[in-house]
Amino acid sequence: MARITVEDCLKNIENRFELVMVASKRARQLELGAAEPTVPWENDKPTVVALREIANKQVDVGL
Repeated sequence: MARITVEDCLKNIENRFELVMVASKRARQLELGAAEPTVPWENDKPTVVALREIANKQVDVGL
């Protein structure tokens, strides 16, 4: 399990507040089962998976 930092995510979404909004919306989608994760789950919480997806540029910012 790789550690994800805010700095990793800010390379893809420059505004911290927008990052929070995108990550929370994606985490909610994952938790409700509305979308499949694009990275391995690895017993992480939905928020961590969402941040990993953002850091890997696998989430559309316009969610």
